[in-house]
Amino acid sequence: MRMMDEHYLYHPDKGAKRMHVWLTHDKGYKVSENRIERLHYRVMGLRAVLPGRHTSKRNKEHKTYPYLLRNLGITRPNQVWATDITYIPIEKGYMYLMTIIDLHSRFVVHWSLSNPMDAEWCAKTLDEAVGQYGTPEIVNTDQGSQFTSEEFSKAVLDKGIKLSMDGKGRATDNAFIERLWRSVKYEKIYLNPPNDGLELFLLLAEYFEYYNKERRHESLEYDRPMDIFKKAA
Repeated sequence: MRMMDEHYLYHPDKGAKRMHVWLTHDKGYKVSENRIERLHYRVMGLRAVLPGRHTSKRNKEHKTYPYLLRNLGITRPNQVWATDITYIPIEKGYMYLMTIIDLHSRFVVHWSLSNPMDAEWCAKTLDEAVGQYGTPEIVNTDQGSQFTSEEFSKAVLDKGIKLSMDGKGRATDNAFIERLWRSVKYEKIYLNPPNDGLELFLLLAEYFEYYNKERRHESLEYDRPMDIFKKAA
């Protein structure tokens, strides 16, 4: 799973079938496609950005919402937040990281770790973010079952926030969060492999403090996320 996670960061177009081909043909592992599919989709929560059979593992009984960011000029903080979940390896297992980012400033407004990847955790993380930084106009997610759940959608809509959801295979959606995953994993986690959840929490707390307050971003004309977020807020 660690190898799959690293490979996916730079090849998010790969679904389970192509990941299986890479592991068996290029890396020499003897592993079934069924096992890779289970790990890829169910355990790690990965999904290919290109259209296909498994671009997003959503619950078909859950309601989805339209994509609201098409041709939208994002010009101020708390206009649009985006959120997603990623798999994080630790010494004897793994945890899930949910991050909420302000798209105008790239400021990470909140993050949270969990063992189960469930809707209650996602709703609570959003509640905490709103309590600290106010209410955004739009929250953008993918169509994963945690975000399409009644619990999460109610947590968004009851606050007067519009809920936007990426369509299947939309390769440019949540691009800023995908870059954030690469940054936090390669700049922090993979250099300092955590033994347990506590070590992982401390590493992430240190990194996000640096990311928000010290790391200068080329896409922001070398400004820092917190400076932009507070300046325009």
